Amino acid sequence: MSKPVFVGKDLVGGIPSQPRPDLKPPRHWRLEDVFATARPHHPALSPARSTVAFVLDLEGTSDIWSIRLADRVLTRLTSNRGAVAFWDDSAPVWSPDGQTIAYDYEGNVMLVPSSGGPVRRLVAGSAGVWIDDRRLCVIVDRDRFTRLAIVDVDDAWPAPIGPGDGDVGRPVATADGRILVSYYPNTDLSRSDIVVIDPDGSSRTLVGHPDRRAGNHAVSGDRVAYTLEDGEWAGVFLTVLDDDRHEKLAGGDRDFHSLKWADDGQSLYAIATARGTADLVRIDPNGSVETVAPGGSWDWPLVTPAGVLAIHEASDSPAAIYMVGVDGARSTLYDGAPAAMRSAPHSKMERITFTSHDGLEIEGFLFRPADTSNPVPAVVYPHGGPTDHYGDEWDGHAQYFVDKGYAWLAINFRGSTTYGLTFERANHANWGVGDVEDCQAAAVYLGELGWVDPSRIAIFGPSYGSYMVFSSLVHPENRFACGASKYGDIDILTSWAQSDRAGREDLERQMGHPSQDRRAYHAGSPIHRIERINRPLLLAHGERDARVHPKQSEELVEALDRIGATYEYITYPAEGHGLLHRDSQLHFYHRLERFLDWHLI
Repeated sequence: MSKPVFVGKDLVGGIPSQPRPDLKPPRHWRLEDVFATARPHHPALSPARSTVAFVLDLEGTSDIWSIRLADRVLTRLTSNRGAVAFWDDSAPVWSPDGQTIAYDYEGNVMLVPSSGGPVRRLVAGSAGVWIDDRRLCVIVDRDRFTRLAIVDVDDAWPAPIGPGDGDVGRPVATADGRILVSYYPNTDLSRSDIVVIDPDGSSRTLVGHPDRRAGNHAVSGDRVAYTLEDGEWAGVFLTVLDDDRHEKLAGGDRDFHSLKWADDGQSLYAIATARGTADLVRIDPNGSVETVAPGGSWDWPLVTPAGVLAIHEASDSPAAIYMVGVDGARSTLYDGAPAAMRSAPHSKMERITFTSHDGLEIEGFLFRPADTSNPVPAVVYPHGGPTDHYGDEWDGHAQYFVDKGYAWLAINFRGSTTYGLTFERANHANWGVGDVEDCQAAAVYLGELGWVDPSRIAIFGPSYGSYMVFSSLVHPENRFACGASKYGDIDILTSWAQSDRAGREDLERQMGHPSQDRRAYHAGSPIHRIERINRPLLLAHGERDARVHPKQSEELVEALDRIGATYEYITYPAEGHGLLHRDSQLHFYHRLERFLDWHLI
């Protein structure tokens, strides 16, 4: 059979996996339905607070859509925006008169009329905030830094403002014409400040602390609410634009983000996250925190006259847009799940803990299949990042494999977020060591359950999760029968040199510059222990990946050929750091299904 046109390389070493003639498809789930489940994200409210624009990932596109809140009329505003990974995307930005929406696409700021009309390119960069109906503050990338610049919609020649020796986030405008922006100095990659830029272009630091991140700033008059890492968690603080006094409003055993002022101008709405769960909360002026909508994963709250608009998903429900009233009651504004997904039974997520090699407690989310009367195969799933987490979120691919009869354990290894700053930094200068022990301990935990076959446990992950796959298979006490990966590193030193700036600086933030401790880079690179791989391996990589270059997989395949290992290697020419298109995503997950079915037989 000829190779599909959307597949680049399809190479094998040893005997490739074969389709199992004795297996039927899962009873309730189909991969095509998982792909067809729309994902709304990054909403933005119009100045009149009557319409919300948002990004909708749907069938391989990431176009801008809008919903009119009064009658919930849904409108598609763009049709030329290809698939963008939601973790790399940003919200559309409304002009003050509500007539124009700016958004990012392929390194450019694009403009579209909010009532409908042709899209036009404005300038290279990314959208920031409108200064007025004719001028836009954008983010431009120059000379290995990003900075703010003002452009006119009719004369898009950037005029830079603010600091220029680091990186900046998306700015916020004040009523008196000032701009607040997160600033990331290149001298401290674990720090972010909040900078105020005056109309004349001068700037000053409003909030700044070494080795700590400040951000999530929200403005009401001259009052600024923001978050700051304070001890183990990101708390909520208040200050005044022209005052040096700072007051801590709320904190505790969770991180706050996505701050939005309530209509009373005194209280705040926010998202509070801990242990993989994100609640929608209200913070009163006295600092008390009330949970408005608990559980699952809430994000991107917007305060409207009818209540708080936010996006929610959970392990048993895909992402949808909801309106949440003051009493916590919610109504659905947009739900893009196909009927097949709404009716499919979801495996209940179980929060579990296990102890790693050094006594550190690691948490995970376990999905068990319906029938465990006989020991079942299992998959350990380490997430990407690593500065991220697996939470109470919808994972259609996990549910698909559970419906087939697999157990699925997604783990938050050391280095994951939502467990406090010490835990988040526990893998700094230690990539591929302690976190790999956490993966091995996860396999031990599964094997001791009684209903999982310890000889049939696979490990599969994306990006850093793939790096965990490779590092686990070269572990001297590897407990996995096989491994599968999507776009992972095999040699973090060469990956540092090949990566884009964001990936390179993230590696330096956690591991330091390789000139400072090359031994740590060597110790954390499984390529140097490749001869230990004696288990089958499935590799997939997008040929346009700038974060983890496909040269990483090429380096691995060359080494696997040298030792005579069993592997399957697939590339997708149209994909970057993520499999976002229908054909390639379905091809990979059907190939993963065949691989697991065969090697965990």
